[in-house]
Amino acid sequence: MPLAILHLQGKSTTSTDEVTPMNGLPEYLSNMQFETMAVWSSDPNEITVDRIETLEGLKTLAPYWDKLSAQWSSPMKSHDWIRICSEVFGIDRRLDVMVAGDYRTLAVAPLYRAASRCGVQRLQLIGEHQLFEAMDLLYKNPAHVAPLAQKIAASKYPLRLARIPADSPIPNALQHAYGKKGWVRTRPAAGIPWIALNESWRIPELHINPGRRSDLRRALRHAQKTGKVDFEILSPSVAELPQLLAEAYATEALSWKAHSGSTLANHPLQGEFFRRYTQAAAEKGSLRICFMRIGGIVAAMQIAIESGDRFWLMKIGYSNEFARCSPGLLLMRETIAYAARRDLKSYELLGVDEAWVHLWTSRVRPYVTVRTYPYNLRGAAAFIEDASVAMVKKSLSALRRSTT
Repeated sequence: MPLAILHLQGKSTTSTDEVTPMNGLPEYLSNMQFETMAVWSSDPNEITVDRIETLEGLKTLAPYWDKLSAQWSSPMKSHDWIRICSEVFGIDRRLDVMVAGDYRTLAVAPLYRAASRCGVQRLQLIGEHQLFEAMDLLYKNPAHVAPLAQKIAASKYPLRLARIPADSPIPNALQHAYGKKGWVRTRPAAGIPWIALNESWRIPELHINPGRRSDLRRALRHAQKTGKVDFEILSPSVAELPQLLAEAYATEALSWKAHSGSTLANHPLQGEFFRRYTQAAAEKGSLRICFMRIGGIVAAMQIAIESGDRFWLMKIGYSNEFARCSPGLLLMRETIAYAARRDLKSYELLGVDEAWVHLWTSRVRPYVTVRTYPYNLRGAAAFIEDASVAMVKKSLSALRRSTT
């Protein structure tokens, strides 16, 4: 498939600065007040867990957090993602971040206390409710999850993890931590599609059936008849970002999402989050903003992060004016090819497994939902609330079936 224009601009920055512990302890320990202090141990059963409840405390963790999250590659586990989410969505006053270990063996549960409309308080992962992305704990060694699970159980708050990897050690750790003091419920959750890249994906249409290849060629020809077709894959500087982001937001607002009011332009908090987060990503050189232009007008856009040898597709949108040209699919074809040419390991589509994604892949990473109900008044209130919600959903589903 011909490529009219492909731009890759900007620069990456890396830091070689080392963080020096003071008096044998991490720097953040000398600057903060904690519930407990203890001699650090390499034995997971003896690792002390401390709680951080202020934004300043969270910020102090940044150098250690980034070293730990680097091995996971997920943008949603980065310190920038968690910090900016805490600031923008006003949950910085309800933080309950749990930190296990020292600067060599660090594990983190980025939690906060959330209250439902009925006033039921629970612990939740920062960002999962606000941004609807799968989240997880951070750990260098799965064994270090056990002390975090013990601390969560000791808090006596119910816990709700909306979507964590199905192979995560967290459910088993929670089962052991609660023992006979609470109920841990694990259920399947929506999976996340992804593409395992190799050289063959440099020509993505080789992986789709002949009929869909014909559809893509037809869509491109129609676009070329409408106007000059350009594809741009940009790594913008901070100075270039505002104009490009404004184009991306405006394009998304012209898509099917406009009817649901879920666009970044119409959602002030999500819009502000991505303005701040993309700036942080641009400073690190990991941001990618991608466009398909027809006759100079943006027909489709993507906001993505290139991190850990993976391409993370954060936001997509296209203008309904060019719907006949399938600009979203054409742009995805180009960014998949770009990721393969960069020898990246995978193309992470994020979101949930939807029918249109099956054009490119049938692979889905499995996830689960985990809820804990300690045997106390908070746990009972959380269970009653969840059972009531499930009953209402079941009744509405039965009603819809009976009327069709």
